Amino acid sequence: MIGLIILLLVIWLVLAVLGFAIKGLLWLAIIGLLLFVITAIWGFIRRNMRS
Repeated sequence: MIGLIILLLVIWLVLAVLGFAIKGLLWLAIIGLLLFVITAIWGFIRRNMRS
């Protein structure tokens, strides 16, 4: 499960960087950052529930 969360975080981070690097894709950067934050929070909550 933790591997899936890390994979999703990497994908969202790459989308955000591409969105900032390519003009006109600012919406992609915003969506990538938003999904990165949501996934990080979800992973943190799931990790704390197991403890």
